[in-house]
Amino acid sequence: MYIITGGAGFIGSAMVWGLNRAGVKDIMVVDHLAATEKWKNLVNRRYARYVHRAEFLEMLRGGGLGTTVEAVVHMGACSSTTERDADFLMSNNTGFSIELCRFALERGARFINASSAATYGDGRQGFSDAPAMIEKLKPLNMYGYSKQLFDLWLLDNHLADSVASLKFFNVYGPNEYHKGDMRSVACKAFHEISATGRMRLFKSCCPDFCDGGQMRDFVYVKDCVEIMLWLLQNPGINGIRNVGTGKAQSWNTLAQALFAAMGKEPHIDYVDMPEALKGKYQNFTQADMGWLQRENCPVAFTPLEQGVADYVRGYLAQDDPFLEMC
Repeated sequence: MYIITGGAGFIGSAMVWGLNRAGVKDIMVVDHLAATEKWKNLVNRRYARYVHRAEFLEMLRGGGLGTTVEAVVHMGACSSTTERDADFLMSNNTGFSIELCRFALERGARFINASSAATYGDGRQGFSDAPAMIEKLKPLNMYGYSKQLFDLWLLDNHLADSVASLKFFNVYGPNEYHKGDMRSVACKAFHEISATGRMRLFKSCCPDFCDGGQMRDFVYVKDCVEIMLWLLQNPGINGIRNVGTGKAQSWNTLAQALFAAMGKEPHIDYVDMPEALKGKYQNFTQADMGWLQRENCPVAFTPLEQGVADYVRGYLAQDDPFLEMC
């Protein structure tokens, strides 16, 4: 059995899709659906069982998971960079991750964890995933700090060589529709352009970047799935690892790709950055992806223009925008 926490969420449901494509259906999906639209991410998926997060914790702590577990793919977390409840993030993102990691290691199961590029803070320390650099990072928000704490726990307990903790950069793609304001700009802007013919980007607060010239490492969710599937097949490859394309591109470039995919002329309006984001905004992110070459990973990342076109035409513009049946 494969346990996928956050299995109804964005990257989690995409991972279930990837496993389904590989013929795997013996999957336990762990999540907290509540009154959200996350359930729609599961309609096209095939899995053995859905378990509410609270019930799963009881099973975890009470020894109720009696079946053999092949792997735990831990994508479940509060991913809001504006979440203010630090105690909740400590418990949900850090404590739960530590507990689940211990369970997987005790069972001899593969453990893959979702860390985040938010751990890099303002980027002044660079974007190297080398262990010596990780200890120096200062996240800009509590979400990033909650992810950083788990990575530090791995290092402090000498477990980084036993699990894979993945620092996802700016992931975009199908099945993110339930995320509200935390959806990718590609997703939000598609609907904005469809309604108005225009899209908005933040003005720059940094003289080193023009308006819309702030840069991100945009990575397509399907490529993230390919990386994780490859890691499942190669359990000896571990560590705290970046997952991005290794190529930073500007918001303006993303906007151009969106308009082109939609067959529309570009019209961009630059708006003031909200006060709440000033001083906490990453103007530049670019994953150091040297580990892929060192480990001979064959996964090739989708170019931004190609990924955006696939997302727009294959999903956002379709009646069923979710990852397809397998």
